[in-house]
Amino acid sequence: MFLNSIDDLYIVQELDSRYYGFLNLTDPKNNGIKDLIQQSITILQDEVASSHSINMSKQRDLQHANVKCDVAVKYEEHIKENSGIESHACDSKLALPSDFKPKGNIGVGEVDIETYCKLGHLHLLLTEYYEALSAYQKYMRLCPKYWNNHSFLYGLGIVYFEFRCFKWSIKLFQELLYLNPYFVCANEIHLRLGLMLKVNGDFRSALKHFQLALADSSPSTFSDLQVKFQIAHLYEVQNKHKAAKESYEFILNDKNISLDLKADIYRQLGWMYHCVECLGEKKERESKALRFLQKSIEAEPKCGQSLYLLGRCYAGVNKVHDAFLAYRNSVEKSEGNADTWCSIGVLYQQQNQPTDALQAYICAVQLDKDHKSAWTNLGILYESCGQLRDAYACYLNAVKQISNQGPPPPYPHNHGSQTNPTPAKRAKDDNTEMSTINRSEKLEINTQFSQQNKKIFSVQQDKLGLQLTASNCHPLNKMSSSVTPGSDVSSERINTYSSDASSTNIIKEESTDLEQHVSSNNQVSLGRSIIACSQNSSELIEDFNQSYSDNSKNSVKHESSTQSNDDSYIIEQKTKNEYDLDPDISPKFNIHMESKQLWSAVQLLPVHEPPINFTVFLRNSPPPTPPDCPPQKLSREQLLPPTPSVHLENKKNAFSPQLQEFCLKHPIAVVRGLAGALKLDLGLFSTKTLVEANPDHSVEVRTQVNQSPDENWDISQAKRVWACISHRSHTTIAKYAQYQASSFQDSLKDEGDKGSVGSQVMSDSDSKDSVSNSNINLKRKKTKNGSKMLRFGTNVDLSDERKWKPQLSELQKLPAFARVISAANMLSHVGHVILGMNTVQLYMKVPGSRTPGHQENNNFCSININIGPGDCEWFAVPDSYWGGIHNLCEKNNISYLHGSWWPVLEDLYKENIPVYRFIQKPGDLVWVNAGCVHWVQSVGWCNNIAWNVGPLTARQYSLAIERYEWNKLQSFKSIVPMVHLSWNLARNIKVSDVKLFELIKMCLCQSLKNVFHIQEFVKSKGVEIRFNGRGKNEASHYCGQCEVEVFNVLFIREQEKRHVVHCLPCVLKLSPSLQGIVCLEEYRLSELEHVYDSFTLYRTQGLGQTH
Repeated sequence: MFLNSIDDLYIVQELDSRYYGFLNLTDPKNNGIKDLIQQSITILQDEVASSHSINMSKQRDLQHANVKCDVAVKYEEHIKENSGIESHACDSKLALPSDFKPKGNIGVGEVDIETYCKLGHLHLLLTEYYEALSAYQKYMRLCPKYWNNHSFLYGLGIVYFEFRCFKWSIKLFQELLYLNPYFVCANEIHLRLGLMLKVNGDFRSALKHFQLALADSSPSTFSDLQVKFQIAHLYEVQNKHKAAKESYEFILNDKNISLDLKADIYRQLGWMYHCVECLGEKKERESKALRFLQKSIEAEPKCGQSLYLLGRCYAGVNKVHDAFLAYRNSVEKSEGNADTWCSIGVLYQQQNQPTDALQAYICAVQLDKDHKSAWTNLGILYESCGQLRDAYACYLNAVKQISNQGPPPPYPHNHGSQTNPTPAKRAKDDNTEMSTINRSEKLEINTQFSQQNKKIFSVQQDKLGLQLTASNCHPLNKMSSSVTPGSDVSSERINTYSSDASSTNIIKEESTDLEQHVSSNNQVSLGRSIIACSQNSSELIEDFNQSYSDNSKNSVKHESSTQSNDDSYIIEQKTKNEYDLDPDISPKFNIHMESKQLWSAVQLLPVHEPPINFTVFLRNSPPPTPPDCPPQKLSREQLLPPTPSVHLENKKNAFSPQLQEFCLKHPIAVVRGLAGALKLDLGLFSTKTLVEANPDHSVEVRTQVNQSPDENWDISQAKRVWACISHRSHTTIAKYAQYQASSFQDSLKDEGDKGSVGSQVMSDSDSKDSVSNSNINLKRKKTKNGSKMLRFGTNVDLSDERKWKPQLSELQKLPAFARVISAANMLSHVGHVILGMNTVQLYMKVPGSRTPGHQENNNFCSININIGPGDCEWFAVPDSYWGGIHNLCEKNNISYLHGSWWPVLEDLYKENIPVYRFIQKPGDLVWVNAGCVHWVQSVGWCNNIAWNVGPLTARQYSLAIERYEWNKLQSFKSIVPMVHLSWNLARNIKVSDVKLFELIKMCLCQSLKNVFHIQEFVKSKGVEIRFNGRGKNEASHYCGQCEVEVFNVLFIREQEKRHVVHCLPCVLKLSPSLQGIVCLEEYRLSELEHVYDSFTLYRTQGLGQTH
């Protein structure tokens, strides 16, 4: 097959990563397109090799020529730049010429960087992931603004996903959704993000992405039932067994369920009934478990995993013969399963056949040398036989695996009732735990997507003229055989394009000699034609459509006629390059434009297409990322800086402008003696007063492990970790006050009796609270390993002035910059309540109560006053180092935004991160400046009150906006609606600070442009925009699906009983034509235009402008 026609060029130009999973190249019907892809790869490789050869010749000529020194140095620097930082064999072969130009006419010996991107796409479609990774990384290194190429981000994200490099895959997918929420494969991204986040233990985020994938009506490689299965399994791994059971049964009742999916669900249900005690009596559960597992085997007879679990269930009811039969059948179906051999060993050991058990365990560790349970059971076997040295060696191997592995994927364990099992029973229990974990991981990796309901992009059929079907081996099915980071890859499978060896730890690349592929000049020119076709495809598309439309009309087979609207939307999205709007020729928008000029500029945009995602950043800016830590190396003394503090002696000191300047100048500051200087009545916030005022007021309770402030141990007390154990429940002020008082009395008794008290005293105090509050079980004060548990009363809302008038009035004594409500506080201009931010919250503590590490919402400043009588210990890190803490959270497999973490101080010091550490005494005010990372632990029994403030400074606004954008990228809700707040600030205040004015004006400019564009797009769809207005104190609106702020233009579904607001990207996924969608307007355009034009820099008399 020769690439010698405009049809071939068009087909190759059209192919990119978006076809991955939809184009099945293993189908004989697609052999033609497969040959075309392979031919194109050869041509492009030849072009790279030819260019390489020419450059090498140029380099040799330069070495022998008598040229000026500066020219030689410049050329060598360029060669070094284009061949990687480190010297590798592949680098010299892939060096680019010194006059390399990314765009424009390509001269002799030059390679367009798009060549590497196209090679990556083509290799990806052939599932040649190693070669695709190499080509993509070469493109990323050479392209200065690679993030504008959305198909590239998607392709590289898929490759990292296949290699199980979840950290990098998640990062790329999040950036892509941030840059282009309309991306045609957004549902594929959401599904993969859900799978990866589920494996990482971020269940809340995983559920959100699964739900977004389920709500998207775009063509997909997976069915709705498969997504619902993943959601059900998500409930299962969170130990929400009843919800999981109901979800599984709901899917089983669907008539369209495939056999593969039915087998998976029966297997899950069977194992749940075997393991989970809350699903009924043991005898009944075991009976159902056997029945469901047998149904799973009937639906999928070749599944060794179901047979293995069936054997486990038979062993659990002492049907040894049936268990052996099931294990043997499992081995026949999947010989290389270490779990099965380990279970066989347990059975043999229980039957007093140590030799057979030994052989089975050895098979298990040979199949998986990291099999913790096999090593443990083997050690138990040796120990029972008196071979203590061998047992010790096996235990060491088991411990080594425990220390090396990260937190395992959570899964319902087999909860036994025996506290001191026999060695054989212990072996079985250990094997149960390991096997369930191992099976869970396999299940999360092998998602078993069936062929049923797999949809097809009709546009691909239109353009390629071929019957494209969804891949039978979906990429999600192949993850179990993928390469893990650090593994070696045979050089025979690698076709290296990348010289950036430091960018991945996946592959040890050995360069393939590309020069041997150089053939004729015609092939090289064809390669350039492929890329030229990609860059200048509009004319070719028109010519091709005219010549091809007649033939393609009859070849398209739609899944159903009802999908015509969806398909038209997909065609519109697929045929255009996402990054074809060159920022150099697109309309310019800036803060100096008036509203009418903005309107005119928007008219030049393609209003029939949805606007790009709204961002307050300039267009073409890279996605937000955590900052690098300052490079300055700190001494040990600098890593432990003294905490800025000031002692107030009188009211005059408290109201002096120097105090506010002092607080704004430091990352964190302690104002000591504030209560005494202002004569604040802190008794109004004491537990006794709170109980007298509103005893039934709600309190959120966090159950935590009592530890010293310097330490944070895992639940087994085996090692220091970052993950902070904290379980949520609810009670009332009166009931928590009872617990707070009883814990204090227990402490006094402990001190008096020196350990003679024991558990009986705690049981007495527990019984009082457990009877009075069903939501908190205080009977068990210790974990299984003996660690004492505590309850931390948090987030007590004091916003209701009718309930808490004396308390809120007392806070008016504070200086203006620290008050809850003030004209100089940005949060007072939001126009509605944001609980805990522009309202007061109270915290009720016993010793050891922890507020885990965090930055304040949207990086706003915060005020915290200790009511007493005990102290609190604070830890704080300057905001410039938050990127380093974010990286450490990722290293410890914890979500920086969603997770609960307590930093290990030595880890921070090793990363050159300084930590403030100080004691907050009763009456002390702690000022937390914008962006400061902090975590707090109570030393004694005390209450605290806190709220947020937003000083009218450029730094505060800038940090708030940056976090607002980063939250969008991370799919984290910003509870401060920054766009709504910015418009209110423009209405309410006059700004004289130039930088602050420019930042607010930029937000107004970008949001007004976005409103103009959305409304024009909606009108082009024939949808009427209805004026809705805003009520007094009405809360800002957020999308009910993705939780981003929705400003001014709201979308709701017409038939919904409960009207849920949607953003434009989400509503287009529900209805691409906007049929059945109502569009509402909060503000008339004339009002927004007036506010925008009226917001100008306020020039103070007698003072010059300051920057």
